[in-house]
Amino acid sequence: MDFKQISRFERINVIGTSGSGKTTFARELAELLNLPCYEMDQLFWKPDWQESSDDELFGRVHEVTSRSRWVLDGNYSRTIPIKWKEVQLVIWLDPSFVRTVFQVTKRTIRRSLIQQEIWPGTGNRESLRKAFLSNDSIIWWAITTHRNNRNKYSSIVSLPAYSHICFIRFNSRVGVASFLKGLREVAEQSHAPEPAAKPISSGESSPQAR
Repeated sequence: MDFKQISRFERINVIGTSGSGKTTFARELAELLNLPCYEMDQLFWKPDWQESSDDELFGRVHEVTSRSRWVLDGNYSRTIPIKWKEVQLVIWLDPSFVRTVFQVTKRTIRRSLIQQEIWPGTGNRESLRKAFLSNDSIIWWAITTHRNNRNKYSSIVSLPAYSHICFIRFNSRVGVASFLKGLREVAEQSHAPEPAAKPISSGESSPQAR
């Protein structure tokens, strides 16, 4: 994998089923590449879990992706014609079904217990009741969409219309960790100071003096 080339990408979309770890990954990736990070869910959800209309969502996605530099975290397949118009790299996090359900359940329970506001200023919080006793459960959503998302993205990434996009797919945490490590090493090398010039000893003449 050419990490130097990847580190030059400035418009990136991270996709994957809820619980795949895409938000955490997208934020770390954005920090490594010094890019602004945006979350599709935050563009979609209004305060008190009110949904945006498609027109509202499309407008916000267009506003973000019209910028020259971004990492966009999230799916919303209906926005693909907008968000992939200028995208350079799409990273698909596709862990196993068991891993995905475990991660989304763990995350939901933690957020519910500490009443974490998911997006500042929205008042949107998860609850155990909604997680386990509601048709709007994010856990149930992850369970029911995992296979469909895998099939959908497997088909989409092979379409000729998107042949200009670099696609990377990860199925394990080991692969993700290795990828971030490679980018981190490139970033560290690019910020390393240049070696100091060798001083001219008293017994040597400078090139100009020869």
